[in-house]
Amino acid sequence: MSVERVNPVPSDLDIAQSAVVKPILEIANKFGIDIDDLILYGTEKAKVKLSALNKSNKKPAKYIDVTAITPTPLGEGKTTTTVGLTDGIAKLGKKSACAIRQPSMGPTFGIKGGAAGGGYSQIVPMEDFNLHLTGDLHAITAAHNLCSAAIDARLHHEARWSDSFFEKRGMKKLNIEPTSVTWNRVVDINDRCLRNITIGKGGLGDGPIREAHFDITVASELMAILALTTDLKDMRERIGKIVVAMDKSKNPITTEDLGVAGAMTVLMKDGIQPNIMQTMEENLAFVHAGPFANIAHGNSSIIADKIASNYCDYLVTESGFAADIGMEKFFDIKCRQSGLVPDAVVLVATVRALKMHGGGPKVTPGRDLDSVYKEENLELLEEGCKNMSAHIKIAKKFGIPVVVGINQFHTDTENELELVKKIALESGAYGAVVTNHWAEGGDGAKDLAEVVIKACEEEHDFKFLYDLDISIKDKIEVLAKEVYGADGVEFSPEALSKISLYEKLGYDKFPICMAKSHLSLSHDPKLKNVPKGYIFPITDIRASVGAGFLYPLAGDVRTMPGLSSKPAYMNIDIDTDTGKITGLF
Repeated sequence: MSVERVNPVPSDLDIAQSAVVKPILEIANKFGIDIDDLILYGTEKAKVKLSALNKSNKKPAKYIDVTAITPTPLGEGKTTTTVGLTDGIAKLGKKSACAIRQPSMGPTFGIKGGAAGGGYSQIVPMEDFNLHLTGDLHAITAAHNLCSAAIDARLHHEARWSDSFFEKRGMKKLNIEPTSVTWNRVVDINDRCLRNITIGKGGLGDGPIREAHFDITVASELMAILALTTDLKDMRERIGKIVVAMDKSKNPITTEDLGVAGAMTVLMKDGIQPNIMQTMEENLAFVHAGPFANIAHGNSSIIADKIASNYCDYLVTESGFAADIGMEKFFDIKCRQSGLVPDAVVLVATVRALKMHGGGPKVTPGRDLDSVYKEENLELLEEGCKNMSAHIKIAKKFGIPVVVGINQFHTDTENELELVKKIALESGAYGAVVTNHWAEGGDGAKDLAEVVIKACEEEHDFKFLYDLDISIKDKIEVLAKEVYGADGVEFSPEALSKISLYEKLGYDKFPICMAKSHLSLSHDPKLKNVPKGYIFPITDIRASVGAGFLYPLAGDVRTMPGLSSKPAYMNIDIDTDTGKITGLF
């Protein structure tokens, strides 16, 4: 191990900065990645060229997805568990790697802070991981906003010039309906004031004036395309299929129609190559594509998984938020497009979150949670375990063995941990293991690793939750009833109108990427534990044609988060004498 563990455990940043980070070339060489397949970004991180996709003759790695129960706003340690499990498997003499999502600077500077894991189960250098990395998110932002500028430029010129003007230039007048534009601008910072804006104000040359919006960069369809594409040709085709608006006859307008698809691909040509870093115990970590499974599909890239699978025996990946969101999208969207078949699911649970679901106090940033949840309360815990049981049953619908990883906090009692294990097994989990990788690194996840390895060897019959040939409404109803536990679905008039339009356009064969709250199995974050007896509302539905899915909106779903009264950035600074970053966690 490249860092000495101490007790009490220091801050994540202090631990990360105390690590002796090996040259990434040395880590890549240990896993058999050729230097000719790497593009170095300094000595501690690199991109892997797409040429590495076809360079291994070994059997693909066992494929493990890490998901969670319905989380608190602070998360339950899913990335920490992903990293700890990777190191735990390596402790058992297996070659293991992880493939995780690149964090958005929205939560990094907002509530949750960094996303490199925690304690002694982290990706290093942690600062590089959380801030810029190799610039993939900036490339997405630039490519996305180039398209936004192209739309408004075309609206401006089409308002001024006739069809013949465009014909002389070898172009076609698109007759875009301004109110139909669905392509918002993006920025990778939480900025609630940009959610609804008016653009084009000023003189005649600044228009046209119209209502517009900003999303956070990781909610961009380009992020989804980056995560779901299989090679450069596929990415170019997908970008060209993006629908940004309708014309006045309700025909779709694409980026190809605008003539901007090629330039957008050029801006993203380096971003398609996954990044590699290392865990604190010197195992390979692929970091690529994006978060936010509540408003996107929230998984790392297919390309990263395929390359990683060629160079290890066990590949541990993670999907955003809980089994009802990120894991379901991992199976029904990502695995459907990648052709990769998962071998096991690890469901992360914490006593704290389960008590909260059982009716305990709210878990909020800045609250003294240790004092709030330090008292043993088995009744409260047993009630909250219904949420864990629901997620186990969701995972088992896909025919994959589920192992519950109980991410231990120092306030947990032995009786509480034993109760969670008991209920997990009674609910159908293949195994349930208490982990302490946050404080002990891979050593704290060896027991979990042993059970997961055994689960991967079990016979299983992986299946998707729904067939693509059923109707759009039927797919949504399958998710609402089978996953979210609703009694039925209520579609708004706008949603029904969109469904009718998408069926006419041939988009009805796409899978569903539900945009809903991550803080509840339902659409309503106030409904904790396992809500029943409610109707699931679909207020709108949109098409990500390039990404290849439809995303319905359930209730009031924000695609641009806001900042809290005391955001994480208030703790972040730099030591001007040493250049070290402080306060990042």
